[in-house]
Amino acid sequence: MKGNSLNPTSGRRRFIQLAGLGAGAGILGLNHACSVKGKFTKPEVAGFEDSGPKPETDKTWMPVSDRKIRVGLVGYGASHFGAAFGFQNHPNVEVVAVSDLFPDRCAKLAEVTRCNKTYPSLEELVKDDRIEAVFVATDAPSHKRHCIEVLNHGKHVAVAVPAVFGSLEDAEELFEAVRRSGLKYMMFETSCFRANLYAMRQIYKSGGFGKIVYAEGEYYHGPGLVNGSGTPSYKNWRVGMPAQWYPTHSNAYYVGITDLPFTEVSCIGNPYHPDKSADNQYNNPFRDEIALLRTKDGGIARMARTRTPGMASETGRIQGEKGSYYEEYKGYEKNLPDLERPPLPPGVPAGGHGGSHGRLTDEFITSILLDRKPLVDVAMALNMTVPGIVAHQSALKEGEWMKVPQFTYWE
Repeated sequence: MKGNSLNPTSGRRRFIQLAGLGAGAGILGLNHACSVKGKFTKPEVAGFEDSGPKPETDKTWMPVSDRKIRVGLVGYGASHFGAAFGFQNHPNVEVVAVSDLFPDRCAKLAEVTRCNKTYPSLEELVKDDRIEAVFVATDAPSHKRHCIEVLNHGKHVAVAVPAVFGSLEDAEELFEAVRRSGLKYMMFETSCFRANLYAMRQIYKSGGFGKIVYAEGEYYHGPGLVNGSGTPSYKNWRVGMPAQWYPTHSNAYYVGITDLPFTEVSCIGNPYHPDKSADNQYNNPFRDEIALLRTKDGGIARMARTRTPGMASETGRIQGEKGSYYEEYKGYEKNLPDLERPPLPPGVPAGGHGGSHGRLTDEFITSILLDRKPLVDVAMALNMTVPGIVAHQSALKEGEWMKVPQFTYWE
C-alpha cells in the first residue's frame, strides 16, 4: 500500500512509544458505541474497545475528490458490523441501500445509517443499479459466495474477515473472480490499522528492521455462543469452528507488515475435551491452535489462535536483524519515519478494534476514488487467511509440516 501518502500531513514526526496496542496492552475492552442517530446495543465482543473522542493526530485529512461513492451495506448481526465502520459518516459516501436477512435487524441498520432503502437479502441488493460498492458484513462461511455475487454484478466489494472459511478451493475461486472482474476487493483486517502494526509497517518499509527473522501474533477470543454465553452467530457458525479458520488478526502481524506470505506451517491443537470425541458441526477436536510458520523471506513466525473463555487479546511483535518492535521500536535506526496513523475524515469515528474501523473505510473509499489497489487486496487477504486453513490440517496430523499456497497480486 501507499497508504501513508494518501493524505497530506503536518509532517510532524514522533519518535516516542506509540499508545497503540502492544503486548501489555492487548487485553481488549468490550464496549462499542455508535456516533450516529440511534443506539447500538453494546455487544459482548472482544475487540470492540472504542478509541474515544479525543484527537489521535495533528494531521489534517484532505479529500482526494468531491465525488460520493454510492454504497450498499449488508449485515447487522451480533457485531453490528454493517454500521460499525462509519460508511454512513464518510464525506465521500452515500449509503443508498442496506440489507439483513432478519427484518428487525434490517430496519435498525437502515435507521442508524440514515438510509431509506432496504432489501431482504444481498442477492436482491446487488441488483440495484445505483450501487457502486458493497460492504459485506455477513456470516464468515458466506463471505466468498457473497463477494463473488457482488463482483458478478459489477460492483466493488469490501468484506469483514476472513476472506474464505476453511476451503482452499474457495480461496482459488475468489482470487480468480477478483482478477477477472477488474474491480476493487478489500478485506477489512482491523489489525492493519491498529497503531502498533501500522508503526511496524512504516518502520519495515523504511528499512528499520532489515530482514525479519521472527514475528509473532496472537488472537485470543472466546468461543461461540454456548449455554447462553459467548458470541452469537448466524446458524451457530462460530460454535466449535477450528480456531485457525479465523486467523487474520494474528497473521496480519507478519503479512500486513511485510506484504509477504508464509510458505509452510506446523500447528499443534489443544483439545476441547482430551478424552472425548469432537461434538460440533466441523468435527473439530481443538479449542486452541498454535501455528509455527516459515516466512517468504526465510524467517520464522508463531501465530497463536485460542478460543479459551475469558481470554481476549489482539496484538503482535516483530524482530529483525536491525531492530525489533515490542510495544516500541528498539534498534539501530535513529531516523524513523512518521509512525502516526492517517487522519480520519471529518465526522468519521475511529471506532473499535483499536481505532481501525474508520481508517479501513477511508482506505477502501480512497482506493476507488484514486483507482488504485487497496491495502488489504485479495492477495494479502488470502495470504492472511489461507495459512490458517492449512494450519488446521496440520493440527489434525499432529503438527506435520505442510506447504501453504501463496497468492501474488497481478499488478
